[in-house]
Amino acid sequence: MKNTSQQRLAWAITGSGHYLRECLDIIHTLNNVDLFLSKAAAEVLQQYGYKHNVGKVFQDKTASSVPVELFYLGHYHSLVIAPATSNTIAKMVCGISDNLVTNLYAQAGKTRVPSIIFACDTAPELESEAPREHVVKVYPRNIDLENIAKIKTFEATTVVDDMQSLNANIQARLQAIVQTTVHATAQTKA
Repeated sequence: MKNTSQQRLAWAITGSGHYLRECLDIIHTLNNVDLFLSKAAAEVLQQYGYKHNVGKVFQDKTASSVPVELFYLGHYHSLVIAPATSNTIAKMVCGISDNLVTNLYAQAGKTRVPSIIFACDTAPELESEAPREHVVKVYPRNIDLENIAKIKTFEATTVVDDMQSLNANIQARLQAIVQTTVHATAQTKA
C-alpha cells in the first residue's frame, strides 16, 4: 500500500456532455490525476472535440476492467466520477459493476477510497450542452431523480450538483490528503 503522498486522484468520465468542458477545465488544474474513460466517454470527447492532457488515460477496453486493480494496490486516494450519466448512476445504485466506471466505483468502495460524483440528472429541469455547443433543455425522469437520492446515502460517496461544489469537494479532499501526509510525517519523525 502506498502512502498518501504517493497516491493519485482517479477521475472517471462517462458518456455525457453535461458540463464536460468544465470538468476537463478542473482536471487540467490538478496534479497527479489519472483519467478513466467509459466507452461512451471516449466517443463523446471526440464528438465534442475536447482534448485531455493528463497523466495516464485508461479506456474501457477489457471485459474485466483490468485498471481497477490499481485500487487494490493503493494507487488512488480518491475517485471522481464527473460527469456521471443517469445510466451509470442507476447501475451504481443497483450494485452493478459491468464496465470500467461502475467497476471503479465498486472497487473504490471495497477499498474504502472516497468517491465524489457529479451526476447529470439532479433536478427536474436542466440545461445541458449538446454537441456543436447547442444548449438543450433536459427533463430527468422520476427514476433518475430517485437514483440520485439513493446514491447520496451510500457510504464514502459525495454527490455534488454543480461545478463549484465539485471543485470545492475535490479541493477539500486534496487538502485532507496533504494534512494526513503532514501528520504521518510528523509522527514518523517523533
